[in-house]
Amino acid sequence: MIYFDNAATSWPKPPEVIQAVVHFMESVGANPGRSGHRLSVEAGRIVYDAREALSELFNVPDPLRIVFGLNATEAINLALRGLLRPGDHVITSSMEHNSVMRPLRALERRGVELTVVSCSPQGFLDPADLEAAIRSNTVMIVLNHGSNVVGSLLPVREAGRIAREHGLLLLVDAAQTAGAVPLDVQADNIDLLCFTGHKALYGPMGTGGLVIGERVDVGRLEPLKRGGTGSRSEYEEHPDFLPDKCEAGTPNAVGLAGLAVGVRWVLGRGVEHIRAHEVALTQRLIDGLREIPGVTVYGGLDATRQTGTVSFNVAGLEPSEVGLRLDEEYGILCRVGLHCAPAAHRTIGTFPWGTVRFGLGYLNAMDEVERAIEAVQRIRAADQYSNETLHGEDV
Repeated sequence: MIYFDNAATSWPKPPEVIQAVVHFMESVGANPGRSGHRLSVEAGRIVYDAREALSELFNVPDPLRIVFGLNATEAINLALRGLLRPGDHVITSSMEHNSVMRPLRALERRGVELTVVSCSPQGFLDPADLEAAIRSNTVMIVLNHGSNVVGSLLPVREAGRIAREHGLLLLVDAAQTAGAVPLDVQADNIDLLCFTGHKALYGPMGTGGLVIGERVDVGRLEPLKRGGTGSRSEYEEHPDFLPDKCEAGTPNAVGLAGLAVGVRWVLGRGVEHIRAHEVALTQRLIDGLREIPGVTVYGGLDATRQTGTVSFNVAGLEPSEVGLRLDEEYGILCRVGLHCAPAAHRTIGTFPWGTVRFGLGYLNAMDEVERAIEAVQRIRAADQYSNETLHGEDV
């Protein structure tokens, strides 16, 4: 079996991550921050270790400005719904995932103004187009760092520079890039970084969070929920300080135990090293697929400008059929369709049918890429033979 669905979630997880989850369940298990006994203290230490690991990875000066939630989607909703008000203007791109587009469209119905800046058919964005879209009431730029459809990397550092020059906030959806592409919230001028734990950070599902930069007015930020935090229990008013303000309820401590180890695993190998390996795999996959007649590969076709996500179609075949045959005949697991990103598919010209998506990760190997190229080649050749036979051309 070849697992090429890392853009959805990474698999397999490093053994150390699994061991950390099991250790928490078997030997810790307590509620962090809710009691003073040794197991609760240990659980709290594990959660804080996850903050520290992430602060090292993203270069966040204060780990307490990292708030945890279920995933990048929850983090995006917290930032957008918590900071935007009717009359505010927001700029985003045409390559966004529905985790960005759906909250923004909902806020648009409530009076938030929205401009969607068009990207190229290859999925790239000109920073000058962002700057041209700024209005007097613009408060935020929202961009994904890497497309979940074609992997194209958007110019977040340049967007951050523009945001700072105009007194705006930059929110970056790093669901596809955190752990796979270098990210530095200070050097990249990022004010709000939304990440998920279960992809290139190699943690469990149900982990993720939001990095809240120093330029963000925490007093203006409305939490998604209020309730118990383990702090200020004498008050019926919710805490107004981070991270407690945004972390009501018992956290997924067992998941964060795994996430902490996953992030340390990434740090131990180095994001630059991980990136180099994925670039090599991705470029070979792009080149090999492009050599097959009747196969269209989408995006910029340059692995140095994208993540390990490669989308393609086979002429005459629906993406769903190609995906099914890859699984059943060749043991290659991938994703097909619109990938929760209709705006991106409209941009690259594949709406409404979508694409076949291969999502490569650090634990994939070059021989798997070669086998996948051969599998697509055979599917294309078999389909051509079938069509020729059907039309009486087989002699």
